[in-house]
Amino acid sequence: MKVIGIICEYNPFHAGHKKQFDILRRQFGEDCRIVCLMSGNFVQRGHPAIFDKSLRAQAALLCGADLVLELPATYALSSAEGFAAGGVRILSGFCDYLCFGSETADLVALMQTAQTLLSPDFSTALREHLSSGISFPAARQKALEQLGGTGAILENPNDILAVEYCKAILSQKSSMKPLPILRGGSYHDRLPQQENPSATAAREQLKSNGIWKECMPQELWPLYETAPIHDVSFGERAMLYRLRTLTDQEFETLPYGSEGLWRRLMHASRSCADLKDVLTTVKTKRYTRTRLDRMVMCAFLGIFDFPNPPYTRVLGFRESGRAVLKAARAVGNFPHIGEEMSDPYQALEQRCDDLYGLFCQNQPQAPAQRRRVVQIPTQERCIDRE
Repeated sequence: MKVIGIICEYNPFHAGHKKQFDILRRQFGEDCRIVCLMSGNFVQRGHPAIFDKSLRAQAALLCGADLVLELPATYALSSAEGFAAGGVRILSGFCDYLCFGSETADLVALMQTAQTLLSPDFSTALREHLSSGISFPAARQKALEQLGGTGAILENPNDILAVEYCKAILSQKSSMKPLPILRGGSYHDRLPQQENPSATAAREQLKSNGIWKECMPQELWPLYETAPIHDVSFGERAMLYRLRTLTDQEFETLPYGSEGLWRRLMHASRSCADLKDVLTTVKTKRYTRTRLDRMVMCAFLGIFDFPNPPYTRVLGFRESGRAVLKAARAVGNFPHIGEEMSDPYQALEQRCDDLYGLFCQNQPQAPAQRRRVVQIPTQERCIDRE
């Protein structure tokens, strides 16, 4: 029996994710176990997830996942490098494979690129290109090409993350084997496709009550139809309030605020009327919009550094996932899986959960009073447990 790990967000879970599960079952047999390490209520692009983490975990379990763990907030709101490294750190030791989507699905090219990015010569080349004033992604691509690599592989969003997974596996000397799967369609598609849907299209159709069912597994239709929708725009005033009350010292210590970017954000926050104007004012060719979104979300959530979290929560499991969970707890590389411990990180995590409700579409939700672990004993029946 093979255990396959997937680092994911399921924002939301759609037909393409179900297709990945089906491919794994065909390749490794029905007795393989699928472990999903999923972002919580805030995702890597610096936005709140469209559905809360319990519902997204339930969706994954209903479609065949065996165990869903929560990727801690300090990893989920990191750059692609931190996101991948944190996920690999947690899954290593009890997963045999790490499966991920890729526009190329060329494992040799992905691993060669990862090895080049880890070389000492790359750091030197990267600094040289950054000094010219271009953005980090552009400088990285040029540095890679300078060292004989294929810079084009860093033009596609799934390939970029795939390379980061390979880098993390190599640098951490993980026993997991990388397993890329061809990702059809476009990551940025805004129109739903049944065969290869994008999460962007799925979110837009859900928010507008459009034809979202075309890109969702049918078994999830009842789950999504009445689920509260969350979006960054619904919490804009709360975010502006937070930005306008930060001190100079707090702005200076924000993640992603190096090279004086924190000062640009501070001045824009105190002079602009809405969040869009703030971000437009701060944006330059050197900084990606995603970096700015993460920076603002960290300010809102009160995240001023990225300590390694001491544990990761269990969001849900099927009966088939019990043995995997037991093995994960026994490994020791990430000692507290599903076993929370008293730590300052708990306050940050609780704050993230409490503030998430401010992004609800219809009206702000009250802070969550309890943590739900979704258990699915059979394919047809699911229940929530404390």
